[in-house]
Amino acid sequence: MRSGVKSVGRRLLWLALLLGSVVMASHAMAEDGYDLWLRYRPLESPALERYRPLAAELAGTANSPTLRAAAAELQRGLAGLLGVQPPLSERVSRAGALVFGTPSSSDIVKSLNLDLRALGAEGYVLRSASVAGRRVTVIAAATDVGVLYGAFHYLRLLQTRADVSRLELSASPRVQTRILNHWDNLDRTVERGYAGESLWDWHKLPDYLDPRYTDYARANASIGINATVLTNVNANALVLTPAYLEKAAALAGVLRPYGIRVYLTARFSAPIEIGGLATADPLDPAVAKWWRDKMAEIYRHIPDFGGLLVKANSEGQPGPQDYGRSHADGANMLADALAPHRGLLMWRAFVYSHEEPDDRAKQAYSEFVPLDGKFRDNVLLQVKNGAIDFQPREPFHPLFGAMPRTPLMMEFQITKEYLGFATHLAYLATMYRETLDADTWRKGRGSTVEKVIDGSLHGYRHTGMAGVANIGADRNWTGSQFDQANWYAFGRLAWDPGLPAQAIAEEWTRMTFGNEPALVQPVVSMMMGSREAVVDYMTPLGLHHLMGRGHHYGPGPWVEGGPRADWTSVYYHRADRNGIGFDRTARGSNAVAQYAPQVAVQFGDARRCPEQFLLWFHHLPWDYRMHSGRTLWDELVVTYTRGVQAVSAMRDTWAATAPYVDAERHAQVAAFLAIQEKEARWWRDASIAYFQTFSGRPLPAGEAAPAHSLDYYKSLEFPYAPGHH
Repeated sequence: MRSGVKSVGRRLLWLALLLGSVVMASHAMAEDGYDLWLRYRPLESPALERYRPLAAELAGTANSPTLRAAAAELQRGLAGLLGVQPPLSERVSRAGALVFGTPSSSDIVKSLNLDLRALGAEGYVLRSASVAGRRVTVIAAATDVGVLYGAFHYLRLLQTRADVSRLELSASPRVQTRILNHWDNLDRTVERGYAGESLWDWHKLPDYLDPRYTDYARANASIGINATVLTNVNANALVLTPAYLEKAAALAGVLRPYGIRVYLTARFSAPIEIGGLATADPLDPAVAKWWRDKMAEIYRHIPDFGGLLVKANSEGQPGPQDYGRSHADGANMLADALAPHRGLLMWRAFVYSHEEPDDRAKQAYSEFVPLDGKFRDNVLLQVKNGAIDFQPREPFHPLFGAMPRTPLMMEFQITKEYLGFATHLAYLATMYRETLDADTWRKGRGSTVEKVIDGSLHGYRHTGMAGVANIGADRNWTGSQFDQANWYAFGRLAWDPGLPAQAIAEEWTRMTFGNEPALVQPVVSMMMGSREAVVDYMTPLGLHHLMGRGHHYGPGPWVEGGPRADWTSVYYHRADRNGIGFDRTARGSNAVAQYAPQVAVQFGDARRCPEQFLLWFHHLPWDYRMHSGRTLWDELVVTYTRGVQAVSAMRDTWAATAPYVDAERHAQVAAFLAIQEKEARWWRDASIAYFQTFSGRPLPAGEAAPAHSLDYYKSLEFPYAPGHH
């Protein structure tokens, strides 16, 4: 009897352990998005059999931190994808070896006599070759970081099931500085951040280095991002004090092996606030000396420090104009302090004065074009994609192409300040592509923004692309699964601004969710139409700046009053009983004159202006006849509705992908799409209810009336919306 009890007990214990292991295994396989696009999940059988013989061994010398990172990533990726971790050796002993290295780190790579000079400091080759009669795959570059980028490219090919049996490709970046701008504050709040607290735990630095910092570096290196600005453009001078420089140096140490250089934001008034000076006048010799000494101090902490990003004389930030000086005066003083260390000075062109303007969209052009050619060689002007402020849709900024003697770098917003925060699906590569493809006509047809940014149009010495990061401390990094795609797309386009948005979407989908055709095609289709849907239900036909005050959450076309007219919605839409839209033609603010004549003529003619920008440039009557044959009022209502319908269709599309996506991530996306549809209807109904008070016209046949009264929508308040500053 006793032995029977013991037997039952042992069986129960065994069953409990078995169930526990099953539960643990299920948790281990659960996905919450932390792995991003670097999931390295096991390949299915046919692909496994095809790829495994090509990674029988890893041949190279990991004799630097960067090469060790490359070797570790290859071992990690191959172990996850192929179920084997190839041994690391310095020579090829079997067919199917994966050779990695530079001519100086690998005798094998040196023996191949590859022409790596044209690839520059960050380029690489992936090539099938023969070594000692054995077929091998080679990842080679002139520098260690090039090898790292090549390693990630090779793993991407495996993840997307590309043919790697006969490789013959090379790649190098078309843009030099590919940088994330973190709008993170020292108290861990994030301005316009929708993914939790700041990634940087300043209080625990420099003594505790969160492992997430390394994973952040891995993710960025995998898409070619090579720089990061740790702090908010609305800068805090304390970050330049010794205690914080020590913390920044600790972060730089983590990021360095992955080819990422650290930048900081500089508050222009820092000489007063932390330096004890009475002025920050850039032409004051004592001020210039203070900055020279401060830069020398920074480089003692961080020898490969990238440089500074500055926001000056914009939205109340201090700057050189406080002392009657120009932007060039301020930028050049800081650039001179950086020059001995080969540092870059990125000066933001997002400026507008406290005086009421005739048109805020004109101010950056008016202030900077007269300064073309007056900036130091190590200054980059950082220009937003459009002239207002990261709206769901803007025409390209007129500065692009207008400053041939001053390097302009692009500033895109990855975080979705005006596109529904983290819960609305809006794949932004289509927006980035729209701007990059825009033709400035500054040197004739084909003078695209892309050619301005990569330096080829004007022969810029320095080139750059910045993205305002959407990264936070949330487990999935970006607040939602699909917002990861915008981080990914920014990096890929910064490396090569000619890549198609759809190809990037397919690449990301395959790496993030899976390769099943029944999954990839509908998800990519959903992504490609998603940003257009958001434009339709938020800011159709060229309308802009219609969001709630301050936090920018939800519709607020009625916003008026306050300290500045250009912080209100009514300033931009100018709706009245006669019509709607901002007249930027020669009859109005004449902002069209800031574009090349060929572009100005198109934007300035209502019949030739693309209807997606119509109300950006024109104030038109409600009964203006659109290309569809509908009146402007009817077209506006139909477009709002179309946006809502598109979100409803996305929900159906996503629901059908349930068999192919893990339950945890699928459920979160489904929940967020439900929020998006609800809020899209809110945007539609509130906007129609408001604009109908001016148009005085009935809704088109078949269009549903708003669910609530205008007073109801105007009464809604959201004092604690995320990302507010």
